Amino acid sequence: MKILVTGGAGFIGSNLVDALLKDDRVSLVRVLDNLATGSEDNLKHLGHLPKFEFLNGDIRSMDDCVRACTGIDLISHQAALGSVPRSIADPLTTNAVNIGGTLNIFTAAKDNGVKRIIYAASSSTYGDHPGLPKVEDRIGKPLSPYAVTKYVNELYAGVYASLYNIEMIGLRYFNIFGPRQNPNGPYAAVIPLFAKSLIDNQAPVINGDGSHSRDFTYVSNAVQANIAALFSQEPEAVNTVYNIACGEQTSLLQLFENLREQAGSSLQPIHGPERNGDVKHSLADISKARRLLKYNPSVSVKEGLRHTYDWYAAQK
Repeated sequence: MKILVTGGAGFIGSNLVDALLKDDRVSLVRVLDNLATGSEDNLKHLGHLPKFEFLNGDIRSMDDCVRACTGIDLISHQAALGSVPRSIADPLTTNAVNIGGTLNIFTAAKDNGVKRIIYAASSSTYGDHPGLPKVEDRIGKPLSPYAVTKYVNELYAGVYASLYNIEMIGLRYFNIFGPRQNPNGPYAAVIPLFAKSLIDNQAPVINGDGSHSRDFTYVSNAVQANIAALFSQEPEAVNTVYNIACGEQTSLLQLFENLREQAGSSLQPIHGPERNGDVKHSLADISKARRLLKYNPSVSVKEGLRHTYDWYAAQK
């Protein structure tokens, strides 16, 4: 199989590319990335491999998407502008990339006869629905422009599956973390921020009182889900969405305590104001992914935090 990974220079995408290049079912892994949030450093160790190909291009360009999809069998569409705060600050760019860019990829895939697209969906789609754990068919109103864009992706996937006979699988990620997640910039995620603060011996800021909780999920579990979705032979597994998580709740304070223990630090966090658009609590029901994709998260949150902290410490 020849596989395109959009956003393949990014955090999740590059970890997925590494795994696909080791898979005997794969003859080519082509990456499309404009390096806006991804990094060439995440791929530099792959340049010598004959199965690897890199295209510097933007999913907002239809020409780039057509070029990337030519001759491709399967797509893992990871390219997106993440971050709820970024989408609140700049909704137009988030919309252009996450909706316009995704529609370009879906259309270029259709026109090139691509059989199946796995696309990165988001737990933000659950919005203000109060129920826990989150179950795929029960969602609320989106709380941010980012959440709107990820829900629209799911709507377009459903339409393209029914009209154009493309197999679509959406993976609703729940706070994926791990090596290569960028700790720098105004929209860095909480785990790389905490790790960087501890390594630099600077007290991190926790938004709110620290009771906010998330279903944090180590990146290798997300990679496993993508590969399972790409190659699933189960007819019932396609044209639907799945929660990709660990099925565990961890508060921000618990998260910091875990990382602080790993760092051997006595730092105390500083508490700042809560962020607009944030969901208070999140927890996934992963039974559907277990049943249809045979998804089985093999790395726990605590083990993943240990691997992640060690990776950031080694970068210093």
